[in-house]
Amino acid sequence: MHAPDTSATRAASLAAAIADRSATVGVIGLGYVGLPLAATAAQAGFVAVGFDIDPEKVTLLNAGGSYIDAVPAARLAAILEAKRFRASADFAQLAVCDVVVICVPTPLTPQRAPDLSFVINTARTVARHLRPAQLIVLESTTFPGTTCDIVKPILEESGLASGVDFFLGFSPEREDPGNARFATATIPKIVAGDGAMAQRLIESFYQRVVQAIVPVSSPAVAEAVKITENVFRAVNIALVNELKVIYEAMGIDVWEVIDAAATKPFGYMPFYPGPGLGGHCIPIDPFYLAWKSKEYELPTRFIELAGEINRAMPRYVIAKLEAALDARLALPLGKARVLIIGIAYKKNVADVRESPSFKLMKLIEERGATVAFHDPRVARIPPTREHPEFAGRGSVTLDAQALRSCDCVLLATDHDAIDYALLARHAPLIIDTRNVFARNGIKGDHIVKA
Repeated sequence: MHAPDTSATRAASLAAAIADRSATVGVIGLGYVGLPLAATAAQAGFVAVGFDIDPEKVTLLNAGGSYIDAVPAARLAAILEAKRFRASADFAQLAVCDVVVICVPTPLTPQRAPDLSFVINTARTVARHLRPAQLIVLESTTFPGTTCDIVKPILEESGLASGVDFFLGFSPEREDPGNARFATATIPKIVAGDGAMAQRLIESFYQRVVQAIVPVSSPAVAEAVKITENVFRAVNIALVNELKVIYEAMGIDVWEVIDAAATKPFGYMPFYPGPGLGGHCIPIDPFYLAWKSKEYELPTRFIELAGEINRAMPRYVIAKLEAALDARLALPLGKARVLIIGIAYKKNVADVRESPSFKLMKLIEERGATVAFHDPRVARIPPTREHPEFAGRGSVTLDAQALRSCDCVLLATDHDAIDYALLARHAPLIIDTRNVFARNGIKGDHIVKA
């Protein structure tokens, strides 16, 4: 006589598969979060299946080609050769996965409200293939309550119950593209399950994938942790952006101020100004909390103010550009040829999501000026939701002739691979939004900080 198939027995069988690494891990969304996670799970001894709706990505990955710096071709080749990783666009294969991790985008609508369409559609896809004894984990950054109030009901439309038939949890991604000091496996992982059995399973899984986990009491707490991290960064960046404007009016160099303040060994953490916020997290995630707070009739004054300040930075940079062209070259902005250095949102990555360079390009072109760009990490601008008009534009070669043929260089992203001495020698005028020339000991009357 067979023992009844209870929630405890389902959890036990899944726990055993996780413990001996015979569990198959499915990762949905093979971008900057999903692909490194799938590779890390594979290197930890699991068989990982990466799912993506883009067939070109799937074909490229299965052929050993990578488009993510954190997963170079050699690393990908090793897990492919060991038969521990494969990519697929066939979501029916989710049924063979014991652990399913959702790593899809969570953007904003044009009205700056959360766009959960990717999460919702993915949850519906998972629900169609859901079976007993699976662990489903959401990693996409979102507002508190998403896992249990939105994802869980969709999954339970399958007729299976969370905590009884399948197990649900949330573990926010903490990727930092371009940061050589930390990788997926070395960043402590926040984990939370929907119920005690889900908690034990999610802890057990991530303990075998990363070096350290940080359990919290509920998925809502875990969701709030991620939002808090990014609100903290957005507010502090807004603060130094505002200080930059104030100190510039006083004739004080904000970067010198920050560097000096950073020598204090306690009570201060340096943040640096820039031309605007970029990336998928900081410009977007705080507004998920601001939107959710309206349900409780509570204002989010810091978040809203920080957003206003950070969104104003591109226009501040353009004003500095216009003033410098007029004062130094007697040239109106509308007749200028501007070369933007850096289209990626941060240094040493190819990620252009929410890049302030797009806003700078748009503002300059709206004034009638001619704009080109150079980026050693971005050969051609990919399609983007916010700025489809720039898709396909290619990076120009950076040489003395290109620099002399423009009227001004606008330094937006301070990649290490840029020859800043070359820029300083040949560009007629430079607008530096990152203080990179001073940091490299390069001075000149034609270099203007912005």
